[in-house]
This record gives sequence, structure tokens and C-alpha cells, in this order.
Amino acid sequence: MAEQTGKVIAAMMTAEPLEQMIDEAKEDTVTRAMGALVTFEGVVRDHDGGERVASLTYSAHPTADDRIAEVTASVIEAHPNTRLWTAHRTGQLQIGETAFLVVAAAAHRGDAFAAGAELADRVKAEVPIWKEQELLAGPSTWVGLE
Repeated sequence: MAEQTGKVIAAMMTAEPLEQMIDEAKEDTVTRAMGALVTFEGVVRDHDGGERVASLTYSAHPTADDRIAEVTASVIEAHPNTRLWTAHRTGQLQIGETAFLVVAAAAHRGDAFAAGAELADRVKAEVPIWKEQELLAGPSTWVGLE
């Protein structure tokens, strides 16, 4: 079991739709020794801060690919009994599209949930990604610039 865990399967920024990747991400992350497979899909919603959102565009700093890999490696060090796969979209997305995907596998659900939750929180906090939201009421707003 130890030879199968403590592995980052993938960590990337991509302009490609994540919906096309989820099945392969799960297959690549889980093994026959895993009893838990946890996925988190961050989906574009139609509101933010009391405003209605029409669509949004994600932008990322040129270092975002390296940073998402570093964050994922750090999480796997803290959760060595897991396997992790993650990707975050860039470009224009519509309401309902998947913007962020985390897949965590482990022999037991506690390990998978803990690693998946930490990875989702840390990517959002530490990877330089910004979103410009086009509001239904008119102007756009930026999130994540501070």
C-alpha cells in the first residue's frame, strides 16, 4: 500500500474543460487498494456577493502552474496515505461549468477527505488565480486581486 500512496498524480492549470477530464482523473488516482475516492468540483455559480453573475473569466499568473504543483506536493507530504489529482481552469467559463477539480484517493475516507479539503483550500488561497465576473446588472468585478 505504501508504494501506491504519497503520490501527486497531476496538478495543473488548464484552458481545457474539466468535465472531459474527471473520469480519467478518477481512474488515474484510485487503485484497487483504495477504499475511498473523494472528488470536489468547483462549479461556476450565477451569483456572488449579492450580485447576479452572467459568466466569468479566470486568469492566472505565469507561475500558477508551478505554484499549484508546489501546493499539491506540500499537501501530499502532510497526507502521505493519499493520492491527489487537481486542475484549475483558465479562460472564459459559463454558469454551470467546472472551474476547479480535486480528486483524492486513500485506503480510508478520513485520509481522502482531509487531503482533498486541504488541497482545495490551499489552491484557492495560495495559487495566483483571479476571476473577472461579468455581472447581469452591467459592469464586471474582479475577485482575488488583493
